[in-house]
Amino acid sequence: MDSGLKILVIGSGGREHALCWKIAESPRCKKLYCAPGNGGISQIAEIVNISADDINALLKFAKDQSIDLTVVGPEVPLVKGIVDLFSANNLKIFGPSKELARIEGSKIFAKELMRRFGVPTADFRVFEDAQDALKYLDTIKAPVVVKADGLAAGKGVVVARNITEAKDAVKKMLLGGAFGEAGKKIIVEECLSGQEASIIVVSDGNNVVPLASSQDHKRVFDNDVGPNTGGMGAYSPAPVITEELFKQIMNSVIYPIIGGLSKDGTPYKGVLYAGVMVTDKGPMVLEFNARFGDPETQAILPRLKTDIVDIIQRSIDGALSGYKLDWDERPCVSVVMTSGGYPEAFEKGIEIEGLEEAKKMKDVTVFHAGTKLGKRVSDKNQTVLTSGGRVLNVTAIGPDYKKAIENCYNALAKIRFEGMHYRRDIGSKAIKN
Repeated sequence: MDSGLKILVIGSGGREHALCWKIAESPRCKKLYCAPGNGGISQIAEIVNISADDINALLKFAKDQSIDLTVVGPEVPLVKGIVDLFSANNLKIFGPSKELARIEGSKIFAKELMRRFGVPTADFRVFEDAQDALKYLDTIKAPVVVKADGLAAGKGVVVARNITEAKDAVKKMLLGGAFGEAGKKIIVEECLSGQEASIIVVSDGNNVVPLASSQDHKRVFDNDVGPNTGGMGAYSPAPVITEELFKQIMNSVIYPIIGGLSKDGTPYKGVLYAGVMVTDKGPMVLEFNARFGDPETQAILPRLKTDIVDIIQRSIDGALSGYKLDWDERPCVSVVMTSGGYPEAFEKGIEIEGLEEAKKMKDVTVFHAGTKLGKRVSDKNQTVLTSGGRVLNVTAIGPDYKKAIENCYNALAKIRFEGMHYRRDIGSKAIKN
């Protein structure tokens, strides 16, 4: 195995901060770069001012710097084909090909794959024509889910409680161009009820190593109320996923997809994330993602004891057979702090105070998402400013969920910025379960 690697992480969110933080711990990492990074990542990696979706500029940088390993955080570069581009230039990169990244890039592709490989999922219909979709809605009962086919930053899914809401969503997507190209085709599917959980695995094309289970919280307000977001917090493990249920999901969801694609001659390498609804009929897949979850990664990686660089290299090299990961048994809770107004319009450039105090606390890590370094107004000294909707992931481990939650919110109480918002109930479901 290699030692002294130059590693490039692509992305700028909390997930990428968590990845950089974990990679920096590895004895194999000699030099760490992140493009474009954020205010927190700049403290552990050299920031490269290239956008995550500028795959040609990223390729040039990787070649110029003789990068040994590239780790892709977000979905957009994967869907654009960064893995194919780097591989064609003999550069090692972690993630699925452009063809297979469609498992996230096209919800229709994912649903048809599930249908073909017998993976349990909600019944669905595909529409390009608004009138056809509206007519169909007159024949079914609510609640119903309307999804834009393409990438919409986690916001292209509408859970309609009545048919009027569903029709509004159809009109916005197909007639109003709400999601541009991503909404030119839509899926209308039955609404599943139950508890959601995230099952994330790493594949080398044939073999699969599962990460610890986790649970995300999509809605912006407490008790799962309000609009969908990119995620307001997560915890790991998810008690709703018992050992028996975990095995069932691996056998009914993960192995059929990885095995089926391998048999097709298109092996899936990288991270496969299944968003699963635990229903009365058993686990059913809501969606697949082609990368680590955000904010799930921020709750999972603090529990991982195995060298993450080893896992990544084995995925690329097809060497995950019989490989086992080592975990901290203690649960982890991560709460997202957002700018006021998120997921709608919000202000940027607001100073964040109290980060150093929070960082000093035992078993606490603060991952930056939408932050940048800037100058303080009062004395022109360097400070951290908000630069996005999801600003920070305050993350804590504890001997049990109650203590992990307490540690997390105690750290959160030390951080202040104008208009900040966060949910106060992250982790409460874990205690209930």
